[in-house]
Order: sequence, then C-alpha cells, then structure tokens
Amino acid sequence: MEQIMNYSIKTVSAFLKAIAPTLLLLFLTTNFVLAQNKNQLAFDTDNQRKFDYYFYDALNAKAQGKFAEAFDLFQHCHALDSTNANVLSELSSFYNVLQEKSTAANYLSKAVEKDPDNYYYNMMLASLYGELDRKEDAIGIYTTLLDKDPQNTDVYMALAEAYNNNGDLEKAIETLDALEKNVGIREAITLNKFRLYSMLSKKEKAFEEIETIIKKNPDNLGYILLLGDLYLQDDQLDKALKQFEKVKAIDPDYPSLVLSMVNYYEKSGSPKLAQEEIRSALVNPMFEVEMKLQLLTRYISLLQSNKTDTKIANPLFETLFDQHPHNPQLNYLYGNVLLLQENKEEAMKQFQLFADAEPSNPAGWEQMLRIALPDSLDKVVEITQNALKYNPDAYQFYFYLGGAKYQQEKYQEALTIFEEGLELMDDENPLVKSDFYAQIGDLNYHLGKKEVAFENYEKALKLNPQNLGVLNNYSYFLSLENKDLDKAERMSGITVKEEPTNATFLDTYGWVLFKQGAYTMAKIYIENAVKYSEDEPSAEVLEHYGDILYKTDEPEKALEQWKKAKELGSDSKTLNKKIKTKKYVE
Repeated sequence: MEQIMNYSIKTVSAFLKAIAPTLLLLFLTTNFVLAQNKNQLAFDTDNQRKFDYYFYDALNAKAQGKFAEAFDLFQHCHALDSTNANVLSELSSFYNVLQEKSTAANYLSKAVEKDPDNYYYNMMLASLYGELDRKEDAIGIYTTLLDKDPQNTDVYMALAEAYNNNGDLEKAIETLDALEKNVGIREAITLNKFRLYSMLSKKEKAFEEIETIIKKNPDNLGYILLLGDLYLQDDQLDKALKQFEKVKAIDPDYPSLVLSMVNYYEKSGSPKLAQEEIRSALVNPMFEVEMKLQLLTRYISLLQSNKTDTKIANPLFETLFDQHPHNPQLNYLYGNVLLLQENKEEAMKQFQLFADAEPSNPAGWEQMLRIALPDSLDKVVEITQNALKYNPDAYQFYFYLGGAKYQQEKYQEALTIFEEGLELMDDENPLVKSDFYAQIGDLNYHLGKKEVAFENYEKALKLNPQNLGVLNNYSYFLSLENKDLDKAERMSGITVKEEPTNATFLDTYGWVLFKQGAYTMAKIYIENAVKYSEDEPSAEVLEHYGDILYKTDEPEKALEQWKKAKELGSDSKTLNKKIKTKKYVE
C-alpha cells in the first residue's frame, strides 16, 4: 500500500476546530456515493465489516462537527482499502482545507481513476488543478465533462474561466458563444464576453455584446443604463450621456440613473451639477431610503473632495429624518458626518440612537468608544458593558473594557476581563491574540506574578515576534529584575530600530544598557529619550538620565535631573534619597 503523510488527531485537532465551518460546508455539498466501485479489491468478510464500521463512524463524526475524529477514521478506512473512491475524496477534502493542495489533488485524482464518471470528483479536481497552476489539466477535465454533458451551463462557465486563466481569451469567448447557442442570451454570459473583448482591446465587439442584450430586452432600462455606464468607464462621455437621456425620457425617476448622472457630471468636470443631482434626489419621495443613504454618502464624499463645509448637508439630514424617522442607518451616517465636523456630543447621541435600534451591531458601540476614548474611562466602561450584553462574543469589547479597568488601576478585574476575552479568540487573529497576551503579561507583573507575566510575553511574541509593546515591556521588566539582560538588550534593540524617535523605547534601551554597565552608550540613548519627550517630559526618563549621568562621573548634572524628576511628581521610592545624599541609590 502506498505510503502517505499521516496526520494524527493531536496534530490537526486544533486546526480542524478553527476551520470547522469550512469543513461543514464541504460536508453539506458532498455527494456521497456509498456503493463500492467494481474495481475495488475484494475484501474478506471481517475486513469488510471493519471498513464499514470505520466509514459510517467517520461520516457520523463529520456530521456532528467532530472533524479531527472523522479525519482519523477516514485514514483508518484508507489503511483498510486504499482504492475506495469515497474515502479518497473525503481525505482530499480534508487535505484541501489543511492547505495541502498537492496531497489533496493526489487523493482526488485517484478517486477519479476509480470513479471516472463522478461529476463532483471531476469538478473538484479541475478546481484544485487551477489552484496548483496546472491549467492545461483543468481545461482537459472540463472539456471531457462537456463531451459527456454538452448542456451543462456550470461546466461551460468553468471552462471559459480556465481558458481565461490560461491566457487564451479567444478560446474563452468561443466557449461562451457555444453556451449562448444552448441557453440563449444571458446577462452573465454577455458581461463575461464584454470583459474578455475589452481585455483583447476589441472595444466595438465588447459594446456590441451589451447592445445585443438590449435588443433582446428593449424594456429593461437597467441594460440601457449599463451600456451608458460602460461608455462612461471608457471615457466616451457623449455616448454615455445619450444612453442616460434614453433612460430619463422613459422614467425620469429611475433610481440608478441618479448615480450614473452624478458619475457623468464628475467625469465631465461639473461637480456642482453632481451635487444638485443628489440634492434633488434626496428630497424626492419616490426614492427608497436605501438609495438616499447611498446618495447621501456620495454627497458627503463630494463635499469633502471639493473642500466644501459638510455642514451644508445637515439640513438634508433633517429632511430625511422627517421622511424616515425610524431609520438607524440614517442615525449612523449622520453621526459620522457630525464627527467630521468635530461635534462629538451630537455625534454620540446619533450613535446611541443607532445602538438602541441595533444593539447586536457592534458598529454603533465602537463609534461611541471612539468618542469616549481616551478622556472618559467611566464612559468607556459603561459603553463596553452595555455592548457586551448584546455582543457577548465580541472580543474587541473585552479589550476596551480591560484596558479601561487597567487604567483605573483595577488590575485583578482587568486581568479577569482580558482572560475571558482571550478564550473567545480564534487562531485566525494572531496579532490581536498577541495583544491580549501582552495585556495579561503586564497585569500579572503589576500583581507581582512575574514569572507568569514573562510566560505570557513569550506567548505574545510567538504569535507576533514584532509586537513592539511586548518587546519593550518585557525587556524593561527583565532589566528591573537584573535577569537575562542580553535577551532584554536584543528585544529592546528591535524596538529602537523600528521607531528611533520613540522616547519610551529609547529610555528602555538606555536603561538596559545601564544595567549591563555600558554607561557611555546608555547616555547616548537616554539623551535622545529626553530630546524626544520634551513636549511631555517624563519623570521616569529624567530620573534614569540622572542615574546614568552619575555613573558617567557627572554628579552635579545627575542631581539636576533628579530634581526635575521630583518636580514632575515622581513616585520613585529612591528619588528622595538620591537627592538628599547626592548619590545614585540602587
């Protein structure tokens, strides 16, 4: 039996759990064919019974979402019978989700060998070949499938796309022409042919395709408008306007016409006419509110691009509130416009109305947090606690809430919140997960659990080796402990290289060098830290500067910096003694 890569339950269980929704989709779309292929090896009764037992258990585990268990059971089935097409197909699906594309294709090609008429196997294999850049092989499969079923629309479309990916645009068009003969003129086919002709720089042929579908559907204003939009994209403004005028003559209140005319006025250099077109539509009771919201967003964008005060749009919002008094999307949009105008108080009211109407939508709560941060920690706590009532799985609110509690110096409470949020995280967010571990590390250090803190910093850096906040804090705390100073210097050095004007990072690096006894180098970095923190001088940085000056035989200058640190309200336990004795105190 052929030797294959073996993934145990322990190896893949965590990953399979993360991609369970994808595998479930594969399960729902899989067409099981349970009959044994006539070319299979004959089993004795005992082996057949074992195979059936494992196979049905595998299907049952898969149906229940126990994907790691199902994967292992299918491997048992393969060990018993490496020629079973169903098992080969199932294993292919798992390897495909595990991003082992070549292995997946290998299994599926064997399934096709055993069951060459299986449509599902062939389509999946052709798709895999496309991903593996085996374009000719994919084309070959689609062509064979069409020979067997010349009426299959999906295969025609897939073959056309395969030709397109292979750079054979003419063949792609020929395939779509053949499909069109079978099913008639269809929008999807026409638009694909337009795209392909455009790629071949055959503009006349491209536009003929759209005109053909218009002739077939003369009452469909959407196709006439589409032709105008495509002319506009091609900078054929006169031809575009001609199509728009056709639509306007038939239905002046046709909703999509407004956006097309706005695009036309913008391209033709008439922004004021574009704005007037939108304003007229916004007060037109014939238009649906969704269209008005789209137009209003475009109107605000136009005002910004033309450097016009957005406050002229506010009366339009009032008109729309009168027309549609209970539309939360309108509140949300108005809140964002008010934020542009720096009217935070009124913006907060609009976002609150949105959140009240759609409490399970995180957007409203997030915008309120944007306004509350960083000035009002109590407000941040209130917003996040309310948000979590309706969005208990939204980890971002745990992060905001934990951060607020941290700044309020409620360390144990903050730690609990971050740990709860971390449990909700999946492996698809390594950078955010790293930040959670970072906060948990900082809080444990504040709570005196130093080794636990360092363990969490390691977890954070494993997920994101460039997490500068972790690199800085980890190295600084190690220096305070006089522990692993070489490691602390390496980590802190990364932060300074990435952000050479960051006073905090410069201070940490200077302090680590100080701890290593490299006083001259430490002085260079601490002086830069002082320089880049002049706007917001730091008592800690100035005390460190004094310590380093003392070690470089400049005691008078050291005393001067210690006194400055004292004036800034330093809470250092040794600063008073340094000033009194005029000496460095460890």
